Amino acid sequence: MSESIAGRTVLVTGSDGFIGSHVVERLISDGARVRAFCLYNSNGSTGWLDESAPFRRAVQDGQAEIVLGDIRDPEHVAASVEAVDVVLHLAALIAIPFSYVAPRSYVETNVIGTLNVLEAVRRHGTPRMVNTSTSEVYGTPEEVPITEAHPLRGQSPYSATKISADKMCESYALSFETPVTVLRPFNTFGPRQSTRAVIPTVLSQLLAGARELRLGDLSPKRDFTYVADTADGFVRAALADVAPGTVIQLGTGRTESVGHIVDLCRKVTGNDAEVVTETERIRPEGSEVQVLLSDPSRAHELLGWAPSVSLEDGLAQTAEWLRPRVDPETVARYHR
Repeated sequence: MSESIAGRTVLVTGSDGFIGSHVVERLISDGARVRAFCLYNSNGSTGWLDESAPFRRAVQDGQAEIVLGDIRDPEHVAASVEAVDVVLHLAALIAIPFSYVAPRSYVETNVIGTLNVLEAVRRHGTPRMVNTSTSEVYGTPEEVPITEAHPLRGQSPYSATKISADKMCESYALSFETPVTVLRPFNTFGPRQSTRAVIPTVLSQLLAGARELRLGDLSPKRDFTYVADTADGFVRAALADVAPGTVIQLGTGRTESVGHIVDLCRKVTGNDAEVVTETERIRPEGSEVQVLLSDPSRAHELLGWAPSVSLEDGLAQTAEWLRPRVDPETVARYHR
């Protein structure tokens, strides 16, 4: 990108989360001033940023500030957006299995929360907003690789709320010329991801020395992107001069089955544990997305973005991060 994020003030919602914390660190490294919006809690925790030395130093140096709040609160969101140059909106409820249990909470956070950010950006005339979508909005695709023009299909309550959030962004772009870009990562993985996702689930059990690997369906295929590459995509989207409402995918253009991921994780850890299928880990038949495979050409064209970390190298780095954090007593527990 010809421009630089250095010196710009960037609000990151969901800063306390997996991807959000990596985005914050990348922004700090690039010289941005960061306003880290984290979910309010009585302990004052900033989630994964509690463990981030670069973030702590940036707060001490005045390069970063912490805002505790709730994306569902419109007044507080509006106050937090004031006087920023860019909003990177990552706050969301993300676990698909829990969306079967508590769908209303996904609507309130993912749809109403996004509406609150859009209204705040509109009120303050913020120059750029990036909304975080997901490849789950496509459902099982009609054809692969998937392009940004592919129809959307809500095969889970989670994906339905993300489709709704994307469409709210589209409507604000068309109705009010709100300068929002919809960034659509495929399956991001890496350090700090919770075990509700397949890669940390597999690696954690293997690293704990389990002889039985408790998993769900091994046949679905996914396009896995290492988190540092996803963070790079967010920084590039923050600077991209694209039309309001533009949708851009972030994916590698490579798809692998869960079964093959298990094989790769066995090699990384040196543990050849046998898979045991647990029915509670399997999605309802009509809700499972069978394959996701991106076409990364638009990201390359508009953002100059391309993944730089291979799946194999990313798995090795994730395993090294997980190794000292594995609890053998809890690794087999199903995390919705």
